[in-house]
Amino acid sequence: MLYTVMKRVVAPTARLIYRPSVEGLENLPATGPVILAPNHLSFIDSIVIPMVVPRRVSFLAKAEYFDGQGVKGALSRYFFGSLGHVPVRRGLGRAARASLDTAKAVLDTGGAFAIYPEGTRSLDGRLHRGRTGVARLALESGAPVVPVGLIGTDEVQPVDARLPRVRPVTIRFGEPLRFDRYAGMQESLPVLRAVTDEVVYRILELSGQEYVDSYQNTQAA
Repeated sequence: MLYTVMKRVVAPTARLIYRPSVEGLENLPATGPVILAPNHLSFIDSIVIPMVVPRRVSFLAKAEYFDGQGVKGALSRYFFGSLGHVPVRRGLGRAARASLDTAKAVLDTGGAFAIYPEGTRSLDGRLHRGRTGVARLALESGAPVVPVGLIGTDEVQPVDARLPRVRPVTIRFGEPLRFDRYAGMQESLPVLRAVTDEVVYRILELSGQEYVDSYQNTQAA
C-alpha cells in the first residue's frame, strides 16, 4: 500500500519539485535480476533512486531503522519495510551474511536490489574504498551490476540535516557489468576485491567524485 502511494503520488510530486536530471536509465534492465550499485552521499539516496526507476528496488538499510521502540519505532519499521528495505546489522559477520542471503533471494525471484559498495554514507563527499559485499552478491547470484552515480543529494539533505532542501540532483546509470568470467570464485578474496574495485571505478566515472583508498567509518555514519 505505502509503496504504491510512494510510486504513484509521492514520486511524481517530488520529480516536479526537484526536477532531477536522469541519465542512462535505459541501461537498467526492465525485467530480471539486477544489482544497482550507487555511491552514497545522503539518507535520501534510498528514496531518490526508487523515485526515478520504473521498477521496484529493494535496499539494505541500517538495522537501527527497524529496532526502534514505541510509535516512532513502529512507524519506522512500517515505512522502511513497505519500501522493501532489508535490515543489516553492520559489523556482525553472521548478520551481514543473512542480509546478503535475503538480497540474493530478491534477485532469485527476478527482482532489483541496490547495495552501496561503500557500506555507509560518505561524510566528506569523496568516494571511499568499496566493501566486497557487492562482489559476493554479484558472483553468487549471477546478476549484472548497474553502477549508479548520484550527484547533489548531499546538498539536498546533508548528513545530520532533518529536512531536505530543493537543490539540483543528477542520477547517472552506467552500462551493466557482468562478471561471468569469475563464476564459482566467490570465495576468492582477490577476485572479490577485483570485482569490487571495478564496480567502484565505474561509479567514480559517473559521479566525478574524488576517490580515497580507505573505508568510510561505518560507525560514524
